[in-house]
Amino acid sequence: MLRLRGSVAFRLAIGYGALIVGAMAMISAVLYVGTIGVIDRGIDVKLHTASKQLTDSFETGGAEGLRREIQELLTDNTDQDTEVYLLLGPDGRRIIGNISESGGTVPPDRLTDQAVIRYGRPSISRLLPLGLPNGDTLIVGRDLQDVHEIEQLVLRALLIGGVVAVLLAIGGALLFRRQLEHRLAAIRRTALEIEAGDMSRRIPETDGEDEFTRLNDSINRMLDRIQRLMDGVRDVSNAIAHDLRTPLGRVRGLLDEALLARMPIEQLSDRARAAIRGIDDLILVFDKLLQIAEVESGARRQSFRPVALAEIITTVVELYDAAAEETGVRLTADIAGDAVALGDKDLLAAATANLVDNALKYAGNGATVRVGASRDGDTVSIVVQDDGPGIPANERDKVVTRFYRLDRSRSLPGNGLGLSVVNAISALHGGSLVLADARPGLLARIDLPQFDPTTFLGSDDVAPVGIGVDGAP
Repeated sequence: MLRLRGSVAFRLAIGYGALIVGAMAMISAVLYVGTIGVIDRGIDVKLHTASKQLTDSFETGGAEGLRREIQELLTDNTDQDTEVYLLLGPDGRRIIGNISESGGTVPPDRLTDQAVIRYGRPSISRLLPLGLPNGDTLIVGRDLQDVHEIEQLVLRALLIGGVVAVLLAIGGALLFRRQLEHRLAAIRRTALEIEAGDMSRRIPETDGEDEFTRLNDSINRMLDRIQRLMDGVRDVSNAIAHDLRTPLGRVRGLLDEALLARMPIEQLSDRARAAIRGIDDLILVFDKLLQIAEVESGARRQSFRPVALAEIITTVVELYDAAAEETGVRLTADIAGDAVALGDKDLLAAATANLVDNALKYAGNGATVRVGASRDGDTVSIVVQDDGPGIPANERDKVVTRFYRLDRSRSLPGNGLGLSVVNAISALHGGSLVLADARPGLLARIDLPQFDPTTFLGSDDVAPVGIGVDGAP
């Protein structure tokens, strides 16, 4: 019993049943009052009307006229089964009527239900007594036997209906609890299987668009996201162990060689500077990993403000203009429309800088790199396009993973984290990174939701752009 009390399904089922029973009780009460109450009010109106007619007869024909009127009413074969008339003299002696006595004193001018003897048999009648000017007492009434029979019939019908309603409520509550437990059991089984270590388990999909279907879809998407993150952590751990081993071994080799060999000061200085450069490269890798972790945590959402993409494009192009001239690459800005997004200006600038840095690095001498901002409906975009060798279609999904590098680019400086940073920043802003064929070259596009002023309650101030080395903010 304690287990049932702690069950949400049980409490909901009991609440459902109680609601049904309460609704049926209310309907029954309304039905009873609506039927018996209407009949009672109709009887009261008829008694008052008949009493008024008889007093009018007394006023016009006196006591004898009233007696004749009562006699006619008792013999006209109308309402003989229910009518009650009695005329008493000042001394209480019955003058005319169809009841011989009453079960008690009848209050004057007030409707009361009394036990009387009507035509020689006991009867419960509703009586309306009225005193006349000559001292006589006129009593007009109605036998309530048929009303009591109707009342008993209604009560029996309501009782049977109430029992049926309770049974239906209990059955419905049990069915409701069973259905709820069945839907929850699928979620519970999946959770237990995942807890046991099977991360591939998902809640079975069902047809329909009810609340449980939407909840199951949300949980499955959450589990997919968790699995991707766990796979990412595992891949990152493997990549760190693999990709950082070589530079660490190189640094150790330089230091070991400097310690074991008798070298001139100049050579020792060269070895030390090379080791420092290697350590700086490793620090840069860890900085980018920390940046990706910070972006994926969502902590930077608190600093979101309206950002004009044209300003970001202009700043990044000016920053990389000198580097483009040194590598023989033509770098241009192409801004169309008034593109504004809600986000962190530093992060969006860093993402743009990473795309431009990659384009300059891999497009080759004599290439052209175009950086632009555009707006299409509710979407704004930062676009970096080059006419270099591009990325094969089967590699585009892989290059956004951490430490992944194309075979032809392994001889160039880099660590395979640039596009991972851009992808994380795009996801943080509710957008996406799209890599497409520019024919020739690569088109890298960051699609973001267009800023909607009606839903933004923050400040319009925008923090200044700050971009560090290698496109990191």
